[in-house]
Amino acid sequence: MASPSPDLDAELEQARRLAERYRFPFADLRDYALDVELLRSIPLELMVRYQFLPLEAHDHHLTVAVGDPSDLERLDELEARLDRRLVVKVAAPSQIRDTLKRTEPSQRVLEEATEEFRLDVIRENEEADEGLSLEHLVEDRESSPMVRLVDSIIFAGLERRASDIHIESHDNAVVVKNRIDGVLQEAMPPLAREFQSNLITRIKVMAELDIAERRVPQDGRFRVRYRGRPIDFRVSIMPSINGEDAVLRILDKESLSEKFRQLRLDVLGFSERELKRLRRFIREPYGMVLVTGPTGSGKTTTLYAALSEIKSDEDKIITIEDPVEYQIRGVTQIPVNEKKGLTFARGLRSILRHDPDKIMVGEIRDNETAQIAIQSALTGHLVFTTVHANNVLDVLSRFLNMGVEPYHFVSALNCILAQRLVRVICEFCKRPARVSREALEESGLDAAAWQDVTFFEGPGCPQCGGTGFHGRTAIGELLAMTDSIRELILEKRPTSELRRVARREGMITLRESALEKVREGITTLREINKVTFVEAAS
Repeated sequence: MASPSPDLDAELEQARRLAERYRFPFADLRDYALDVELLRSIPLELMVRYQFLPLEAHDHHLTVAVGDPSDLERLDELEARLDRRLVVKVAAPSQIRDTLKRTEPSQRVLEEATEEFRLDVIRENEEADEGLSLEHLVEDRESSPMVRLVDSIIFAGLERRASDIHIESHDNAVVVKNRIDGVLQEAMPPLAREFQSNLITRIKVMAELDIAERRVPQDGRFRVRYRGRPIDFRVSIMPSINGEDAVLRILDKESLSEKFRQLRLDVLGFSERELKRLRRFIREPYGMVLVTGPTGSGKTTTLYAALSEIKSDEDKIITIEDPVEYQIRGVTQIPVNEKKGLTFARGLRSILRHDPDKIMVGEIRDNETAQIAIQSALTGHLVFTTVHANNVLDVLSRFLNMGVEPYHFVSALNCILAQRLVRVICEFCKRPARVSREALEESGLDAAAWQDVTFFEGPGCPQCGGTGFHGRTAIGELLAMTDSIRELILEKRPTSELRRVARREGMITLRESALEKVREGITTLREINKVTFVEAAS
């Protein structure tokens, strides 16, 4: 079980004292498997207004968890409203609030908004309310049903840690999905197909797009206020054969979890050995540190963590990004604006005239940007950048395809880090699991060598939304550009030989890094098989 945060620890202790003082039992909600049918049977408005959570129902008795047992008059009022004898337990108020937002009740906000929308015709396209909360969505009955529906979709996505919200138009329905920990999950029951146009129109109005144009893609953005802070959304509208689809990318610059408040490399999940090697390269006086991987593999976060570790008042650090996802204090960050002519290449030229010590280029996409970045690394700057490739050796051919001279490229490079993200087993429902001999062999593993390893899985619980996973961690392979590796590249030796020498010099492959996470009980065999290639057992 996960250890509670210091704030929750203090709140649990306070709840224990309150329970003892008012002679009620104490309840730690992490120990309870919530009854979905019981949650559905009680009006959502009552749970939000009285801040309670039903735990069990027997005959005419209902066991509830409350945060404030001192308000006996309020408890009597609730008992009358429910027409049941209450058995009161005391829980931490934040646990009650978080559970209300995370489990079945928050799902019902979406369902109720959907039901109302099926009955009513949209009357207006208002700007979205800037303050999103569960209480607001439950109590707001006066705004347009479409406004409530879109607000509810956005709110549920934020509460469930979604990185993207997908609205897909099918031939007979509209499906809403959230991307959580890199995997799409349905957010609500499908909507009727005839309301697809109004739903997309509402999103276009929020993003200030052309509502009359339905044949070409459109991109825009909007902002809402959530938990007292602004959240930016990047909107992409795409025409399809069934109408228009929308994807809302959530750009919450302040949403990094508590451990990311002081963003450092050691919170990303890399092994101690790899961290030690990587930290040596990010502290070099000049050269290029290159991170590679597919979209959504955490490349930019790794570069931010590296910059956070090395930034100081003595150095000028400038970044050019598309877009600026997180803001780092003490670093000059420039957003790409291609409509106005500010491309990576043009911005990078201007950056060099600002006397920087260290530079971050969000992505190398073309020959011009590559050439300027390499020249910067060769002339005394430390350059951090990313490129899309599958592994560290594919990066080499990618640069050659861009027309970059191999000599300049290998001279500039300090190291290449290829990384992926794997989902972490939920600590609240984590349990040992049996993995068959066949599954081990299909994963390219020697069953005899793995027979003493304890595997884990998460069957699913309210804390993880039934997925069995909560959060992601990084795996990586780090290629150090040693003299021997540089010589092999310039001699155009086969990739297999490069890999063999790199392994001999200490490189751990992505697959080996992923298997180490399985050995440590952090993730599952099935999860790493989705992210890395299965290698033949040695």
